[in-house]
Amino acid sequence: MIWIAAACAALTSYLLGSIPSGFIMGKIRGVDLRKEGSGNIGATNALRVLGKKWGYIVFAADIIKGWAGVMSAFLVAIVLGLPEHQIIFFGILGACFSVVGHIFPVWLGFKGGKGIATSGGVMLALFPIWVFVAGLAIWLLLFFVTRYVSIASIAAALMLPTSSAVLTLFGMCDWYRTGIALILCILAVYKHKENIQRLMAGTEKRFEKKPKTATN
Repeated sequence: MIWIAAACAALTSYLLGSIPSGFIMGKIRGVDLRKEGSGNIGATNALRVLGKKWGYIVFAADIIKGWAGVMSAFLVAIVLGLPEHQIIFFGILGACFSVVGHIFPVWLGFKGGKGIATSGGVMLALFPIWVFVAGLAIWLLLFFVTRYVSIASIAAALMLPTSSAVLTLFGMCDWYRTGIALILCILAVYKHKENIQRLMAGTEKRFEKKPKTATN
């Protein structure tokens, strides 16, 4: 019974994660994000192509997907009356499949985003709040210093297992969640491999502010 429930939780989390927020918002605006900008359906490309309003909506939607994927898995475990350690296991399952769903959505031929915003939602639902705060802080710091979204995103991904491990040493987290944090980190860095190559070649584009139009 528990394995059937786990499979259902995993499928639900995957389907939630695979909702292509960026693609949907792009279509509402009459744009196919897969054919514009970087060709990615994530929040960064949505921000560049669709503008701030729609980009922020995509960002929020992707975070909610990750949060909902974990919480739905928690709910299944709670309804079954499982002990705490098994509830955490279901949450980890939901985290994994939410991010996998975002990166490999069934609706778009398994070609999705890079999973950073969705991982942020996972962090909110599954980890102590300080893990999310640390990831957000390092992302903001490096983004505003370098103007490279890729550098900020990679650093935030690396912060996930690092902060989880530190909190585990202080008894505020556990090695199960730290292990999944490491897997999500590796997946995020792998999805940024082309960005890393461009950074090394000096061809990665910065996220520059659009100049304001002069008015009389």
